[in-house]
Amino acid sequence: MKRIILIGYMGAGKTTVGRQLAKELGLQFYDLDWYIETRHHTTVTQIFAERGEDAFRRIERAMLHEVAEFEDVVISCGGGTPCFFDNMDYLNRQGQVVYLKASPQVLIRHLQMGHGRRPLLADKSPDELLSHVTQQLSERERYYAKARYTLSVDLLDNFDRIRSTIEQLLSLLNHPESSTETQITP
Repeated sequence: MKRIILIGYMGAGKTTVGRQLAKELGLQFYDLDWYIETRHHTTVTQIFAERGEDAFRRIERAMLHEVAEFEDVVISCGGGTPCFFDNMDYLNRQGQVVYLKASPQVLIRHLQMGHGRRPLLADKSPDELLSHVTQQLSERERYYAKARYTLSVDLLDNFDRIRSTIEQLLSLLNHPESSTETQITP
């Protein structure tokens, strides 16, 4: 049985890396936000708009407890998932947790390409976005840092960089003694 769980701030590349990693290992891939949307027949954005963040976080926790029981999976969690309830401790008990770490500048480049779909970032100017991401990343770092592995990622803007990240991640997961922080370079 294998469970690999990817955490990190939104825009870090958890879904991109997770999908490719699952394919490489012959495992099922689950994006937690997509799982929530499928099970609740609505979008995360709609849940936030209609019920608020507190209700979303309760739903997210329940769905996390479902999907993290699956076997032979790669799971990509939402950026806030590890930061609420006992989620981070639960994740560490359930599988190999990897924090995909990126700088605020890298995250913002990714988020600006599609931040209209991110409920917590809607209607923010570029300056507000930088301030928000920097502050929130700083607040969340203490949760993310509890992951067994930390993988510093650069832009995942082409197949070669994604491939390099997957190779580094596979090496980390197969050699736990080298499990601190690893820097990916293009």
